[in-house]
Amino acid sequence: MKVTQHLAAAKKPIISFEILPPTKGKSIESIYNHLDSLMEFKPAFVNVTYHRAEQVYRKRSDGHFERVEIRKRPGTVGICAALMNKYKVEAIPHLICGGFSMEETENALIDLHFLGIENVLALRGDAAANEKFFTPHPHGHKFADELVKQIVSLNNGHYMEEDIIEGVKTDFCIGVAGYPEKHFEAPNIERDIQYLKRKIDLGADYVTTQMFFKNSYYYNYVKLCREYGINVPILPGLKPITGKRQLNTIPSIFNVEVPAELCNEIMKAKTDADCDKIGTEWLLEQCRDLLKNNVPVLHFYTLGKPHVIYNALKQLF
Repeated sequence: MKVTQHLAAAKKPIISFEILPPTKGKSIESIYNHLDSLMEFKPAFVNVTYHRAEQVYRKRSDGHFERVEIRKRPGTVGICAALMNKYKVEAIPHLICGGFSMEETENALIDLHFLGIENVLALRGDAAANEKFFTPHPHGHKFADELVKQIVSLNNGHYMEEDIIEGVKTDFCIGVAGYPEKHFEAPNIERDIQYLKRKIDLGADYVTTQMFFKNSYYYNYVKLCREYGINVPILPGLKPITGKRQLNTIPSIFNVEVPAELCNEIMKAKTDADCDKIGTEWLLEQCRDLLKNNVPVLHFYTLGKPHVIYNALKQLF
């Protein structure tokens, strides 16, 4: 079932989650342990992130160094299949531009189609760890709008190989990312929304936002998107802050603001349990306010401490 179909059929706000694949060498049981309690809230879908390979240098026995490619968090497609089988829930894999040729992307989409996956989240992805700026694959996409265009093309039965006549049409519902505080590479929010509008015009079906900690950012963003003619659903992304270290890492990694009031409360906390409580209360107030304003979905980034999200949802529903 597509995300857009879930939204159309919903009689109350939908719950959804996003998870990280485990690092290589760990069991998928870590995913199940992460999600088991959260499944009580019957999420409509679970997003599974994708992480590009990294180039690292390893010393050889002769003393020289060689560059090798490693992927620290493989398994996105397999995890999606496992979640669908275990929980009977829609699983949404992230698709990224970084590190993929267009042919590899097409083959990945075919695999997903064969698995019965109906939704994908199309992203440019981050720069590689050794890059200052994003560098695309030589035969890949530079921007997410190009990736959206390829997915739409496959939905229309158009494959890269010209001798494929009347190819099977896929039917993916396409999500894209939105940034209430603008993408860090965009010169301003208006320009960022123009980029988003291009993805929607090419055929993207909905937007999932980056996390935010002040709801006013989300409301202003939705208003501005509507003014630019973006009328697809815009799903708010939410994450609790549950530790003092996150006050530095989250703004640094995700380029979002942590409000002074929340910072001050976290800094005054004496224990981890105090931090959890503060994070839960802040998340809870965000959710209550969003629900009052009729948001279609509460989408939670569950990285870290899923029990904080569980405790908040338990008080909401």
